[in-house]
Amino acid sequence: MYVRHTRPVYFVSLGPGEAELITVKGLKALQNADCIFCPETPARNGSLLSRAADIMHQLGIPAERIRRFPLPMSKQRSDALHAYDQVYATTLSLHRTGKKVAIVAEGDAGLYSSIHYIYEKLQAGGTPVEQIAGIPAFIAAGARGGLHIASQEERLTVIPGITTAEEIERLVQSRNTVVIMKLSQCTGEVHRCIRLHPEYDYRYFENVGTPQEKYLSDGQQIAALRFPYFSLLIIRYTGF
Repeated sequence: MYVRHTRPVYFVSLGPGEAELITVKGLKALQNADCIFCPETPARNGSLLSRAADIMHQLGIPAERIRRFPLPMSKQRSDALHAYDQVYATTLSLHRTGKKVAIVAEGDAGLYSSIHYIYEKLQAGGTPVEQIAGIPAFIAAGARGGLHIASQEERLTVIPGITTAEEIERLVQSRNTVVIMKLSQCTGEVHRCIRLHPEYDYRYFENVGTPQEKYLSDGQQIAALRFPYFSLLIIRYTGF
């Protein structure tokens, strides 16, 4: 039976990893949902992991409401887009029968979050959607490190890991605080930047808000690391 209603499909931001960092509005949307889609990714040992599901379990969301879907972590996006197409089709079917559906993303759903592909498809087809804001990982990282990420006239530039040491240098020298997300994509360039500019202030964060959290501010220690997927770097030039 088709049920016409204006209840939106909610895209809920979970925050970076610590369950208590979800907003009250986001938590209420999850508590009221009949079905919640969340991604899971394969680990090296072949098991499937879902930090999003772990967060929801900590929040007391019943496991039977959570539908995990496999999301391949690859620069080749065809498999990921196929997974999102399946979530889109199922979401559309559930919504049309009157089910309350939510789709979750870690961090903020509007910042480097690929689930926006589903949001845009639903929106284009006339299905009501609503994105619920959350705390991005770099904001949580700054708080964890006691940082004032940008002060007075300073600029803040957030970039993905597709960058070079020269670009980082240009941005920092122009009084930008630089946040690099998806750090695993530019390990070599970050190491090179640290060698070229040991005078910069480097703040490295890994798995923010989880038991595996790591925070380093020593450039030489950072330069010795291989960066995992859930890592970011905040860089400032303190010589001004």
